[in-house]
Amino acid sequence: MKHTLPDALRAATHLTLAGRLTDATTALQNRLAGQPAQDSGRATLGRASFGHAAGALPELPATLRGLLGQVSHGAVALPRSGLPHRSAAPSGLAVPEGAQFITATFANDAGSRSYKLYVPSGYRADTPVPLVVMLHGCTQSPDDFAAGTRMNAAAEADTWLVVYPAQTSAANVQKCWNWFNAADQQRGAGEPSLIAGITRAVMRDYAVDPRCVYVAGLSAGGAAASVMGGTYPDLYAAIGVHSGLACGAARDMPSAFAAMQRGSEHLPRAAADRRVVPSIVFHGDCDATVNPRNGEAVVAQAAQAAGVRLRSETGQVPGGHAYRRTLHSDAHGQTLAEHWEVVGAGHAWFGGSPAGSYTDPRGPDATREMLRFFLEHPQPTPASR
Repeated sequence: MKHTLPDALRAATHLTLAGRLTDATTALQNRLAGQPAQDSGRATLGRASFGHAAGALPELPATLRGLLGQVSHGAVALPRSGLPHRSAAPSGLAVPEGAQFITATFANDAGSRSYKLYVPSGYRADTPVPLVVMLHGCTQSPDDFAAGTRMNAAAEADTWLVVYPAQTSAANVQKCWNWFNAADQQRGAGEPSLIAGITRAVMRDYAVDPRCVYVAGLSAGGAAASVMGGTYPDLYAAIGVHSGLACGAARDMPSAFAAMQRGSEHLPRAAADRRVVPSIVFHGDCDATVNPRNGEAVVAQAAQAAGVRLRSETGQVPGGHAYRRTLHSDAHGQTLAEHWEVVGAGHAWFGGSPAGSYTDPRGPDATREMLRFFLEHPQPTPASR
């Protein structure tokens, strides 16, 4: 029986056989970012064209080799559609009088990352305020993500600090956070150590309430936020995961593609003595890039305690999307997880602005609801700095 490979995998196979391993990896990463496969000049698969025996592959990185091997056995298939149309990234964001949008850099043994910090006009050095860490999606930047989510405007209204770590193209061609790499899922190492380091640098340099430090993200950034909640539950009081995946959903690129398409299976459970971080989750029920089952998996990790009670309600944004909001609470009535399933919605930040990429202005307002949930869930004890 003959099977047709998805475009990205077909392109990667052709490029691999041509010996263009960097281009092959880029083709797969493009698809991971939700972008269509690029036709880089189809080549004939004959031995004469490439100098390889029929059916043989040139030596290639283990991740790419493993993925292509799994594809040949039907174990991995990529999502068929990508992200919504993206608008051009903003060239600069308007900053209210008295506010600041500062660029800085943090470095440790895992490398360095730049970041942007929004300081609202109402900030005072003698008054501790909440801090939210915002992790952008693939191909995005801090400015783009700030514009699309309108998080700076919300922070200005409520006097929050907002920090936007920036992924580099050197770390990932599409600037995705590497949530799927085992090396980037550990406390004190890899990208988690960089994001936590940025968080602590802001806490050191500004008046931050250590009980009110949070992390949120979109898509790959949402998956990275899950990782941060799993690795630094003492630092982050709660997490927001928008169109993302659960901590431990994948350990390499093949399992990342599988999780994106089919959902996560056999997720690790938090240790009995480790705090489970409250989570608010947004996911469109028509998301063809990250399967909505992944949102359910994030909720399951947060609400893994026995005796969880459920309460659901439905609503409709005027002129926009319908949604179902489900609260998962413990025996004391404390909400462990809040799950927003948005009807007919795809892979985009709900209630966002078209000034940024990958947004759906038809609501509900994910930014406002996340900040509300965060304030309802302070850290039980002050986080270590």
